[in-house]
Amino acid sequence: QLRLVESGGGLVQPGESLRLSCAASGFASRYDAIGWFRQAPGKEREGVSCISSSGSAVKYTDSVKGRFTISRDNANYMVYLQMDNLQPEDTAVYRCAARRNADCDLYFRESNYDIWGQGTQVTVFA
Repeated sequence: QLRLVESGGGLVQPGESLRLSCAASGFASRYDAIGWFRQAPGKEREGVSCISSSGSAVKYTDSVKGRFTISRDNANYMVYLQMDNLQPEDTAVYRCAARRNADCDLYFRESNYDIWGQGTQVTVFA
């Protein structure tokens, strides 16, 4: 069974940090690019970040550049999203997704990702 499980969400104040984790099991996830997506209430899902299978290439959406850092530990089938200086507009359900391709896609197209986790809630309140 191919599976991704997110953890690490929570309730924080502006300026604080969280680290999200995405645990992969059941397949050779070390060969997949992994992306993070988020969806806020009443808004469309948006791509946040992606990391290639080797970890050598990363990408971020403009709104999180300089604040979020994606990384991966292939030995332990883990991908992380370090989120610093969180703001209320970062409030959303965050999901990780695996792409059966070593490279990230250019445009965070959801259809390019094959396996999705259930999500973890991040709430930033003033």
